[in-house]
Amino acid sequence: YSTDFEVHRNWLAITHNLPLSQWYYEATSEWTLDYPPFFAWFEYALSHVAKYFDPKMLVIENLNYTSRATVFFQRFSVIFTDILFIYAVRECCRCVNGKRAAKDILEKPTFILAVLLLWNFGLLIVDHIHFQYNGFLFGLMLLSIARLCQKRYLEGAFLFAVLLHFKHIYVYVAPAYGVYLLRSYCFTANNADGSLKWRSFSFLHVTLLGLIVSLVSALSLGPFIVLGQLPQVISRLFPFKRGLCHAYWAPNFWALYNAMDKALSIFGLKFNFLDPTKIPKASMTGGLVQEFQHTVLPSVTPLATLICTFISILPSVFCLWFKPQGPRGFLQCLVLCALSSFMFGWHVHEKAILLAILPLSLLSVQRAKDAGIYLILTTTGHFSLFPLLFTAPELPIKILLMLLFTVYSFSSLKSLFRREKLLLNWLETIYLLQLVPLEIFCEIIFPLTPWKRHFPFAPLLLTSVYCALGITYAWLKLYISVLTERIPVRQKAE
Repeated sequence: YSTDFEVHRNWLAITHNLPLSQWYYEATSEWTLDYPPFFAWFEYALSHVAKYFDPKMLVIENLNYTSRATVFFQRFSVIFTDILFIYAVRECCRCVNGKRAAKDILEKPTFILAVLLLWNFGLLIVDHIHFQYNGFLFGLMLLSIARLCQKRYLEGAFLFAVLLHFKHIYVYVAPAYGVYLLRSYCFTANNADGSLKWRSFSFLHVTLLGLIVSLVSALSLGPFIVLGQLPQVISRLFPFKRGLCHAYWAPNFWALYNAMDKALSIFGLKFNFLDPTKIPKASMTGGLVQEFQHTVLPSVTPLATLICTFISILPSVFCLWFKPQGPRGFLQCLVLCALSSFMFGWHVHEKAILLAILPLSLLSVQRAKDAGIYLILTTTGHFSLFPLLFTAPELPIKILLMLLFTVYSFSSLKSLFRREKLLLNWLETIYLLQLVPLEIFCEIIFPLTPWKRHFPFAPLLLTSVYCALGITYAWLKLYISVLTERIPVRQKAE
C-alpha cells in the first residue's frame, strides 16, 4: 500500500485521541500532521465515522496498521468526498461556451470537458490507486473558478479562502485570484480602451473581500493563535529542511539543474577537475528526503526558489491586470502561476502538476492553441506520475488507463477543432512518441540489467529529466501565447 494510507490513518488517530493543543506537536509517527487546520478538522470528522469500521485504526501507536476494514474505509471516504468534485465539474461545464457546432453530444465542448475532468488519469491514480483526497480539494478549486466565471465573486473568494486552509499548496495560484478579484470586482467599470476607471473603485467591495479572508483565517488559525502555537503550525506547514527536491524529483527546472550538476560532477571526477574527498556526502540521487549540497553548480536555498517563483509569475499577473480578458485571462494566469510555482518551487511534489492540468482543461475546449498545449502538458505530466505506481501488478493498469485517457484526449480535441490546423507540430509529436521507448526501457529493460544494482535511481532520473523538458516547453509556449495575444476590441470595451 501507498505510504499515504499510513499518513492519513495517523492523522485520523491524532485528531481523534488528542486535544487540539497537541495536534501539531505529536510525533509518534514520522508522518506528522503537516496540513492546515481545516484539513485536520476534516480528519477529525472522518475519525468519528472510522471508529465504526475498525477502532484499532484510531490507535496512535498502531503504526502501519492496514486491516481490510481500514483500507475499505479510506477508499470509500475518497469516493464519497468526490461528490463535491463531480458537482464542481458540472458547474464548470455550465461556464463553457457550448454553442460550437457539433454533430452529436459526444463532440460538444461541455461533454468533452466533463470527461477530461472526471476521467483525468492523474487524479484517478493519485486518489484512487495511490490514495489521497485531491478530488475533494480540486472540487473546491474548480467550484471557486466556476463562481468567479459566473460573476459570483464573494462566493468564489470564500471558497478559495476555505481551500487555502485545507491545503496550503493552493497558495501557488493565490496571485491570480487576488489580482482578478481586485481588477474585476473592486473596480466596477472600465474605460472604452480597457483601462481602469479609478473613480469606480469600490471600498465596500474591498472591505467585503477582506472580511471573508479575515473570518476564514480566524476560524482556521484563531485557536492556535490563542494557544500561542502559530509558529509551530507554520513550521509544520513549511518544512524547509526536507530539501530542494522530493525523493523522486518533480519534473521541473530543478530536476534539470540537478541533472546538470550530476553530469558536471561525473565529468569533473573523470578528468580530475574535482577532488573526490570534497564531494558532498548527501547524494541528491539517493532517493531520500533530505538537504544536500550541489557539487559544481551553486547550491539552491529556499529564498532563491522563492525569488525565482516570484519573478516567473510576475508577467502573467501583469497581463491579467493590464490585458484583462475576463474569465479566460484569469484561467490563463491561474495556470501560469501553478506552472511557474511547479517549475521553481521548493520541495515540489510530482503530483502538483495536476494544479495546472485541471484548470487548463477548461481552456483546452475553447481554443485550438490551448488544446495543443494541454495535450503536451497532460501527456507529459501524467507520464511523470508513473513512478508513484511501482509494483509489477500496477504496471498494466497504469499503462492501460493512461492510454485510454490519452487516446480520448487527442481524438476528442482533434474532432472538436477539426477545422483548425494541426494541434501539434512534428517536433512535439516526436517528443511525445519517445515516451513509449522510455517507459519500455525504465520498466522492462533496465530491471534486467546489472545497472539496476549500481544505479537504482537511474529510471527515476531519466523519467524526471525527460518529462521536465516537455513541461518546461508547455510552460514557455503558454507564456508566449499569453504575452503576444491581442485583446479583441469588444473585450476591451467590457
